[in-house]
Amino acid sequence: MIADTLAKFLEFITVHYVLSGAFLVLVVLLILQQARNSGRNLSSRELTAMVNRDEAFIIDIRPKKEFATGHIVGSVNISNDQLKTRMAELEKHKDKTIIVVCASGINAGAACSELKKAGFTVARLSGGITGWRSENLPVVK
Repeated sequence: MIADTLAKFLEFITVHYVLSGAFLVLVVLLILQQARNSGRNLSSRELTAMVNRDEAFIIDIRPKKEFATGHIVGSVNISNDQLKTRMAELEKHKDKTIIVVCASGINAGAACSELKKAGFTVARLSGGITGWRSENLPVVK
Protein backbone atom coordinates (compact mmCIF):
# COMPACT_ATOMS: atom_id res chain seq x y z
CA MET A 1 0.00 0.00 0.00
CA ILE A 2 2.71 2.50 0.99
CA ALA A 3 4.92 1.39 -1.89
CA ASP A 4 2.01 1.89 -4.31
CA THR A 5 1.35 5.38 -2.96
CA LEU A 6 5.03 6.27 -3.16
CA ALA A 7 5.17 5.00 -6.75
CA LYS A 8 2.18 7.17 -7.70
CA PHE A 9 3.76 10.16 -5.99
CA LEU A 10 7.05 9.70 -7.84
CA GLU A 11 5.17 9.24 -11.10
CA PHE A 12 3.30 12.51 -10.49
CA ILE A 13 6.56 14.35 -9.80
CA THR A 14 8.24 13.03 -12.95
CA VAL A 15 5.25 13.72 -15.18
CA HIS A 16 4.62 17.18 -13.69
CA TYR A 17 8.21 18.23 -12.99
CA VAL A 18 7.60 21.92 -13.73
CA LEU A 19 4.63 22.06 -11.37
CA SER A 20 6.52 20.11 -8.70
CA GLY A 21 9.58 22.35 -9.04
CA ALA A 22 7.46 25.50 -8.80
CA PHE A 23 5.78 24.13 -5.68
CA LEU A 24 9.15 23.40 -4.10
CA VAL A 25 10.44 26.90 -4.87
CA LEU A 26 7.30 28.46 -3.36
CA VAL A 27 7.65 26.39 -0.18
CA VAL A 28 11.29 27.44 0.22
CA LEU A 29 10.41 31.11 -0.36
CA LEU A 30 7.57 30.89 2.16
CA ILE A 31 9.88 29.39 4.77
CA LEU A 32 12.50 32.09 4.18
CA GLN A 33 9.91 34.87 4.35
CA GLN A 34 8.46 33.50 7.59
CA ALA A 35 11.91 33.20 9.14
CA ARG A 36 12.77 36.77 8.19
CA ASN A 37 9.51 38.19 9.58
CA SER A 38 9.56 36.26 12.83
CA GLY A 39 12.80 37.52 14.32
CA ARG A 40 16.02 35.71 14.94
CA ASN A 41 16.47 32.63 17.08
CA LEU A 42 18.40 33.06 20.30
CA SER A 43 20.19 30.38 22.25
CA SER A 44 19.72 30.20 26.00
CA ARG A 45 23.19 31.70 26.42
CA GLU A 46 22.38 34.65 24.15
CA LEU A 47 19.11 35.28 25.98
CA THR A 48 20.86 35.24 29.37
CA ALA A 49 23.57 37.63 28.17
CA MET A 50 21.01 40.08 26.76
CA VAL A 51 18.95 40.04 29.96
CA ASN A 52 22.08 40.53 32.08
CA ARG A 53 23.01 43.58 29.97
CA ASP A 54 19.42 44.87 30.35
CA GLU A 55 18.93 44.73 26.57
CA ALA A 56 15.93 42.40 26.55
CA PHE A 57 12.45 41.92 27.91
CA ILE A 58 11.00 38.39 27.95
CA ILE A 59 7.38 37.55 27.26
CA ASP A 60 6.09 34.02 27.62
CA ILE A 61 3.16 33.39 25.29
CA ARG A 62 2.10 30.07 26.76
CA PRO A 63 -1.32 29.82 28.43
CA LYS A 64 -1.42 30.99 32.05
CA LYS A 65 -1.74 27.43 33.35
CA GLU A 66 1.46 26.34 31.58
CA PHE A 67 3.26 29.52 32.65
CA ALA A 68 2.40 28.72 36.27
CA THR A 69 4.21 25.36 36.03
CA GLY A 70 7.52 27.18 35.56
CA HIS A 71 8.90 30.11 33.61
CA ILE A 72 12.11 32.07 33.10
CA VAL A 73 12.89 34.53 35.88
CA GLY A 74 11.61 38.00 35.00
CA SER A 75 9.41 36.88 32.12
CA VAL A 76 5.89 38.23 31.79
CA ASN A 77 2.99 36.06 30.71
CA ILE A 78 1.04 37.45 27.79
CA SER A 79 -0.66 34.47 26.19
CA ASN A 80 -0.73 34.27 22.43
CA ASP A 81 -4.46 35.02 22.25
CA GLN A 82 -4.01 38.18 24.39
CA LEU A 83 -1.01 39.59 22.56
CA LYS A 84 -2.87 42.04 20.31
CA THR A 85 -4.98 43.45 23.15
CA ARG A 86 -2.06 43.76 25.58
CA MET A 87 0.58 45.07 23.19
CA ALA A 88 0.33 48.57 24.67
CA GLU A 89 1.88 47.19 27.89
CA LEU A 90 5.07 46.54 25.95
CA GLU A 91 5.50 50.12 24.69
CA LYS A 92 7.71 51.02 27.69
CA HIS A 93 10.12 48.26 26.57
CA LYS A 94 10.41 49.41 22.96
CA ASP A 95 14.08 50.29 23.45
CA LYS A 96 14.84 46.63 24.25
CA THR A 97 14.59 43.43 22.26
CA ILE A 98 11.36 41.61 23.07
CA ILE A 99 12.22 37.94 23.42
CA VAL A 100 9.27 35.63 22.87
CA VAL A 101 9.19 32.28 24.67
CA CYS A 102 6.71 29.51 23.90
CA ALA A 103 6.62 25.83 24.78
CA SER A 104 8.94 24.52 22.06
CA GLY A 105 10.02 27.48 19.94
CA ILE A 106 7.53 26.77 17.17
CA ASN A 107 4.64 29.07 18.11
CA ALA A 108 6.81 32.08 18.90
CA GLY A 109 7.20 32.98 15.21
CA ALA A 110 3.66 34.26 14.75
CA ALA A 111 3.89 36.37 17.92
CA CYS A 112 7.22 37.77 16.75
CA SER A 113 5.66 38.72 13.42
CA GLU A 114 2.87 40.62 15.17
CA LEU A 115 5.32 42.44 17.42
CA LYS A 116 7.59 43.27 14.50
CA LYS A 117 4.64 44.77 12.59
CA ALA A 118 4.00 46.96 15.65
CA GLY A 119 7.57 48.29 15.50
CA PHE A 120 9.29 46.17 18.14
CA THR A 121 12.70 44.56 17.83
CA VAL A 122 12.04 40.87 18.40
CA ALA A 123 13.73 37.52 18.83
CA ARG A 124 12.59 34.11 19.98
CA LEU A 125 14.11 31.55 22.28
CA SER A 126 15.24 28.59 20.21
CA GLY A 127 13.65 25.44 21.62
CA GLY A 128 11.31 27.43 23.85
CA ILE A 129 10.93 26.64 27.54
CA THR A 130 11.44 22.95 26.75
CA GLY A 131 14.93 23.68 25.43
CA TRP A 132 15.60 25.95 28.40
CA ARG A 133 14.66 23.20 30.83
CA SER A 134 16.63 20.56 28.91
CA GLU A 135 19.75 22.63 29.59
CA ASN A 136 18.89 22.52 33.31
CA LEU A 137 18.47 26.28 33.46
CA PRO A 138 16.39 27.73 36.30
CA VAL A 139 12.67 28.32 36.20
CA VAL A 140 10.42 29.88 38.82
CA LYS A 141 6.81 29.15 39.66
